[in-house]
Amino acid sequence: MKAIVLAGGSGTRLRPLTHTIAKQLAPVANKPVLHYAIEQITSAGIKDIGVVISPETGSQIKQSLGSGEKWGAQITYILQSQPAGLAHAVKTGMPFLGNSPFLMFLGDNLIKEGVSHLINQFLGQKPQALILLKEVEDPRAFGVATVDKGMRVKKLVEKPSNPDSNLALTGIYIFDPLIHRAIDRIKPSPRGELEITDAIQELINMGKKVIARPMSGWWLDTGKKEDLLEANRLILDESTTLSNCGITDPASQVSGSVQIGTGTTIFSSIIRGPSVIGEDCCIQDSFIGPYTSIGRHTTIRETAVENSIIMENCLISCVRRLEDSIIGAGANIRQKKKKTDSTTLFLGNNSEVVI
Repeated sequence: MKAIVLAGGSGTRLRPLTHTIAKQLAPVANKPVLHYAIEQITSAGIKDIGVVISPETGSQIKQSLGSGEKWGAQITYILQSQPAGLAHAVKTGMPFLGNSPFLMFLGDNLIKEGVSHLINQFLGQKPQALILLKEVEDPRAFGVATVDKGMRVKKLVEKPSNPDSNLALTGIYIFDPLIHRAIDRIKPSPRGELEITDAIQELINMGKKVIARPMSGWWLDTGKKEDLLEANRLILDESTTLSNCGITDPASQVSGSVQIGTGTTIFSSIIRGPSVIGEDCCIQDSFIGPYTSIGRHTTIRETAVENSIIMENCLISCVRRLEDSIIGAGANIRQKKKKTDSTTLFLGNNSEVVI
């Protein structure tokens, strides 16, 4: 079995951050979102991976993933010249996929439970497609599935105004090669894209077996600021353990699950987990609160930070309280006069803010 990971798209919901970084490379607990997908795919035993990239951000994706050697995988890059839909991405990747069954994984999605169980179910039941579903409060923003008692899919509708169920398609699917024939039979949707939901529905129309698996753990599409911060909280909660490879002076306090990278110095500061501080950072006279991840080579002075993602090479000084924020790499933030109010920011790379 092969895998195809979709890592294109413009990431408009994450601007201004995505003016300078691919949305799949936004960090969660100091690791790009896309890396979590590659880890889950390779840990399930799939080593032949195609990554669909766009002309705008493809070079960034290539630089981040390389050849795949880090994960013991072989990565093939597939250029999708325009954002013409998920089914179009599969069509573009057909020379790589050939006649192999494949796992399809949207590169900006995060799930708790991994994909090994999905692959085992697919190999055991041998459907033409297996889709992963999640119950959601408002299914109108998703592709929605209607299933029978045996979890066989009866109907799929993309973003229905009056949904028949609350079962939303997540960004993870497994297909056999017949999906290529189904894609060839569909037409672009009203928004001008080849929809993967239409292709799966075509499989159903052809009388083929499409089954679903309900998801028990969490799932996040990290395409928005709030979802990215929520992903950061979940990953820090579940995976952070106490590890201090830096230097902490006697005037500082470190409590809870905190990871501090090599070369990082902590002076007269309080660090409370779960939180992650990267390599070669300097934290001075500051408070780093729970659910905060700080990228390498970042300096924070006389500042309180909580529930935020701070990327690498930032300088933050004299900010009374910074919370619920995402700060792009290389940002410079300083506050002239200390205030009692908290500050919330969403900044792209190399921004400068004086408060």
